[in-house]
Amino acid sequence: MAPKVLLSDKIESVCPEILGQAGIEAVEKSGLTPEALVAEIGQYDGLVVRSATTVTKEVLVAGKKGSLKIVGRAGAGLDNIDVQAAKELGIKVVNTPGQNANAVAELTIALAIVLARKLWVAFSSIKEGRWEKKGLVGSELSGKVLGLVGFGYVGKLVAKKAQGLDLEVWAYDPFVSAAELKESGALAKSLEEIWTGSDYISLHLPKTPETANIVNYEVLFKMKKGSYLINCARGGLVDEKALHQALVSGHLGGAALDVFAAEPPGDNPLLALPNFVATPHVGASSLEAQLNVAAEVAKLLVAFLSPKA
Repeated sequence: MAPKVLLSDKIESVCPEILGQAGIEAVEKSGLTPEALVAEIGQYDGLVVRSATTVTKEVLVAGKKGSLKIVGRAGAGLDNIDVQAAKELGIKVVNTPGQNANAVAELTIALAIVLARKLWVAFSSIKEGRWEKKGLVGSELSGKVLGLVGFGYVGKLVAKKAQGLDLEVWAYDPFVSAAELKESGALAKSLEEIWTGSDYISLHLPKTPETANIVNYEVLFKMKKGSYLINCARGGLVDEKALHQALVSGHLGGAALDVFAAEPPGDNPLLALPNFVATPHVGASSLEAQLNVAAEVAKLLVAFLSPKA
């Protein structure tokens, strides 16, 4: 009998096409409730998710009682999968780091430019019929220091693009050597040096118990007065209440978040601030990135499940 894979989130058609070509039956059922997923999962050998589906221990236990052997995440983060429970149950978990890195890196640079030139104010004011040229004096990125906290796939690409804008790039990553950072055009710095010396700080970290709220009140008020914070990585890395205080006080020049601790953010008070910019978790939302992650996750499942592999 051919292996079966459940696609529980909407995904590019290249994913079921690759699975089908390898003799794997792909069943697309997006929008399942948690209860429905628990009831459904036992009849599949594999599960493919993006961000909407949460793969809880209950889902994994139900899957193990059936034939579930592998869970694939079409994306880099594994926040929505209980990886520890999967390990205990002997269910393999795979993801696609790097496949959407360029899209996230481009958004990071775009948000830095938006902050530097106050473009969010310019966009809204001219659409509302105002001509506020004199009040929109921004700053240039050239010659400024961009501090990167985390230097994986995305951080490395941000560094490369930032150098083209004449930014000096500093980076901190305990898993990357100073020599490797230098080879990528970044100067190795301590976290303390990043916090206190950067004009722009961009986060490129996974969300773990160690990194949760890594940017807290103490860190925010260590940052240079008038500096900027960007987070296109994971919600929950920034203490949003503390960020609100840092922005209201004028200590920070501005901040841009693509991710929030709670999504959607609802009536988050950050959204009312004039020096705050936000996008709705669209870092990986490029046509190219979506094709890349869909194809890559399918290939990973084929390698694990396919009778032709």
